[in-house]
Amino acid sequence: MAKRTSIYVEGFGHKNPIPPAAKIGNLMFSGSIQGKDPDTGKLGATLDEQCALMFANMRRIVEGGGGTTDHIIKMTVWMTDRSQPQRDTLNRHWVAMFPDPQNRPARHTMESALDQGKLVECDFIAVLD
Repeated sequence: MAKRTSIYVEGFGHKNPIPPAAKIGNLMFSGSIQGKDPDTGKLGATLDEQCALMFANMRRIVEGGGGTTDHIIKMTVWMTDRSQPQRDTLNRHWVAMFPDPQNRPARHTMESALDQGKLVECDFIAVLD
């Protein structure tokens, strides 16, 4: 059986002893990814800033595990407000990261009461080469 490997990246971590992601073989699963600045550890002040930071952190984590955003097969997003203006903000960042409509991962977005000032967070599943 393949051994599990924890993935860590500079400037991103959890308060608990949990890695940002783990992989076994060519499967990689992330934990919760927030819109925190890797230099300051602070959340972005707006949804737009948190989305930009969240997607950048997702990229850093998948790359830290040896993949690229092209390896992401599924993404789950939680938002405090799923109204259309809020989803438009999320979707702008989504399309920037995944511009080809024929080559995007699956995504499910849910409304959730997030803590500590988070407006959005996500996780992903990636299948590496």
